[in-house]
Amino acid sequence: MSGLLLVTQGAISQGVLWGIMVLGVYITYKLLDIPDLTADGSFTLGGCVCTVAILSGVNPVLATIMGLFAGLLAGAVTGILHTVFEIPAILAGILTQIGLWSVNLRIMGGKSNNPLLQTESMISFVSENTGVSQSQAALIVGIILVVIVIAALYWFFGTEVGAALRATGDNADMIRALGVNINNTKLIALSLSNGLIGLSGAMVAQMQKYADINMGRGAIVIGLAAIVIGEVLMNRVKNFGFKLFSAVVGAMIYFLIRAYAIQLGLNVNDMQLISALLVAAALAIPVAMRKWREKAAYTEDDLYASEHAASSEGDKHADRDKGRA
Repeated sequence: MSGLLLVTQGAISQGVLWGIMVLGVYITYKLLDIPDLTADGSFTLGGCVCTVAILSGVNPVLATIMGLFAGLLAGAVTGILHTVFEIPAILAGILTQIGLWSVNLRIMGGKSNNPLLQTESMISFVSENTGVSQSQAALIVGIILVVIVIAALYWFFGTEVGAALRATGDNADMIRALGVNINNTKLIALSLSNGLIGLSGAMVAQMQKYADINMGRGAIVIGLAAIVIGEVLMNRVKNFGFKLFSAVVGAMIYFLIRAYAIQLGLNVNDMQLISALLVAAALAIPVAMRKWREKAAYTEDDLYASEHAASSEGDKHADRDKGRA
């Protein structure tokens, strides 16, 4: 297999597993309109809990579920800080993220990383029993998980609770007037979001065969970049299920771009800056275009009004001249 094909396959495998994290970011950012910065910490938390559990002899599937619930608890902490103690959402996320740094180190026994080189994981199990490579096994497991997660989210957001959650992001005052406790919907959304992020962290740790204290650094930026890319590629899609799918596609495209850029000699450390610029441009350009269109429309209206006024004045002068004649 050629080097480029291997790079492409590895990037897609990585993108699919990170796509689960992007789905978590999608819930808070797109549906709830909350930029939750807990993501960086809960992603690492999921990886740390999963690897420590596997190294302790826990079944990899159960260890992965433990990573999911660890992320869910981290999101619940952010939700409680925001809803019960009325701390702004962005600050609540920062506080939880900072606290998780120490928690993650404690979980890993004070070590900065936990290797899984000689231990069986979900991905290594699939690889050994099917004869495929680690990268292919990660892709297979990732696709199965993504399908399950998207199907579950599509069902959940079609329920009464899920509809209330989406309505909270659209118009909190209206949904509150209908008798819905928006604090509960925010708490559920933040918990669900970070649960998915923790699940993604657990799977990425198994794919790369280690958990690192810095593995979640920049996760929120990657999530936003993937969402933006997915929206650009599938901006005409209206179905909610396909919108969720577009977020995962955006993650795959992001990691493909990253892999090819590194192949061309770009420093991997520059990708965070490029991602930040991409997100900033994607958020700023639509606003700039809207303002430009408004200004252009305003100028055209002024020009029309001036021409109309000049025409009316000319007609008055003509009528006056006829009267004198």
